[in-house]
Amino acid sequence: MNPERLLGLVGEHRDSIREALDGEQYALLLARLGALVEAEEADLKAVRRALQGVRLVLVPLPLDHPVRMALDSVRLAGPAIGPATMAHARALLVRLSEPPPVPETAAIIRAVQARLLAEPALNRPVVHARCHSSGLDEPPPELIRLDDVERGDRYPAFQFAGAAGGPIPVVLRVNRILLAGIDPWGAADWWLSGNVWLGGKPAALLGELPDEQLVGAATALVEGD
Repeated sequence: MNPERLLGLVGEHRDSIREALDGEQYALLLARLGALVEAEEADLKAVRRALQGVRLVLVPLPLDHPVRMALDSVRLAGPAIGPATMAHARALLVRLSEPPPVPETAAIIRAVQARLLAEPALNRPVVHARCHSSGLDEPPPELIRLDDVERGDRYPAFQFAGAAGGPIPVVLRVNRILLAGIDPWGAADWWLSGNVWLGGKPAALLGELPDEQLVGAATALVEGD
């Protein structure tokens, strides 16, 4: 597992991490992420040291926690570390620094997640098979993967071509812009909700609108235009 995937897991399980760690441990996690963000990208030794600090502060998580189970497989050397890792770290630090949602907000979030999980989706074995048939060793990290406590990983079906095709390239481009690895629910909501600028749900407009128009809409959202 590369560092980006670890950071993505931390983002996906932010709430359970906040509950599992005590106040001091959570503050230390934020501090270690801050050190990672401040590290010079070209100084790989410093970046690896900062990533190791993030990894170590997550060790107190329960052994059956998804992030804790992934720690031993994280590779902190070589090409596994790059600009995307630092971008994920910056986005993750912002997200983890947000205050926990109030009950009313939590209820809204659960409703949105339930709506997104009701959309057509593929499970992990099917996604792996489709990726292999498309010449990919494993599902690209840009794919939106939603965590369903009852059914396991769910990959929204709009991300794949036809009835048996692999990932759609423009979807991966847009997901990268939306930082789907950090906020898969937000990325899924963008694709599966009405978009005034595009005139409909982006997922329903795949193949109908030029790819660059979809990319432009996502970029405008991220950049605040």
